[in-house]
Amino acid sequence: MELHDLSAGGDILEQVGEVARAALTRHDVSPAAAVTLINVSENATFLVDDPSTGERSILRVHRLGYHAAEAIDSELAWLSALRGEAGVRTPRVIPARDGARVVHVPQGPRSRHVVRFEFLPGVEPPEERLVDGFKQLGAVTARMHRHARRWRRPPGFTRFAWDWDAAFGREARWGRWQDGVGVDAEARAVLDRLEDRLRERIGRYGDGPERFGLIHADMRLANLLDDGGPEPSVIDFDDCGFGWHVYDLAAALSFIEHEPVVPELIDSWLDGYRSEERFTAEDEREIWTFILFRRLLLTAWIGSHQGVEIARELGAGYTRGTCDLAERYLTATP
Repeated sequence: MELHDLSAGGDILEQVGEVARAALTRHDVSPAAAVTLINVSENATFLVDDPSTGERSILRVHRLGYHAAEAIDSELAWLSALRGEAGVRTPRVIPARDGARVVHVPQGPRSRHVVRFEFLPGVEPPEERLVDGFKQLGAVTARMHRHARRWRRPPGFTRFAWDWDAAFGREARWGRWQDGVGVDAEARAVLDRLEDRLRERIGRYGDGPERFGLIHADMRLANLLDDGGPEPSVIDFDDCGFGWHVYDLAAALSFIEHEPVVPELIDSWLDGYRSEERFTAEDEREIWTFILFRRLLLTAWIGSHQGVEIARELGAGYTRGTCDLAERYLTATP
């Protein structure tokens, strides 16, 4: 598994800024446009302000080795289809002058993939609107799942899976949770038991088409935009792939799994989801299984992404919180 190169810091990010500006020369953007780094996670995200038109847009410069160009094209095909066919508000892809949706910019012996999106208004859902917002999010998620089941994927469509092997197997996509920050012998004993229980329950639950398919896989609050309208916009489909439908709820609770409001958020999400699609009692029984699945996966992510600000901030405290939630889950589930 390749090291997350964007975590390396200053020199790499300076080079990535140069890649962003080079990619913009392929677009109808003024040379005077301001390019501002706004986020580094799996990729580097830039805000582009064009003084000649007043237009704002978003430029995503991909990390090396995470997605092939064909997989990025597949992501863009789905988010565009959701926008056009399912009424889900996703960002419009802005192609380069030659019509390319993915621009390839050489950097040393390799090339980086760059995509430009429209700038959507809104902010991360505020706390005072969170419960109502989760009902809206549940309805949106149900429409996305329904669309994915019925959608005829374009030729060559390819996305990775968020199955057990991808999360915790030999080639775990975000690294091993055992290498997480603060995973000492005591924590490892708890989390070993958690992994065994998750494997057992998910194995019984299964991965039939009624519960496993194309999902967003990262619908956390940072990837939702609330502009005061009836439904949030959904952004950043970079991790979309094939996984359990319940995982989309678990991902929506990323980093807040321990908060007292979570049971109310789950109930609200279920109300919204069931207004559009079926969500069975068996699905509901495994909600906390997938919340802990995601939490353990994020424990691994924090360990392998220490160059990312939120990973540094959460650190060992997140691991301790994972152990606390694991103990409660292990006590409550057979």
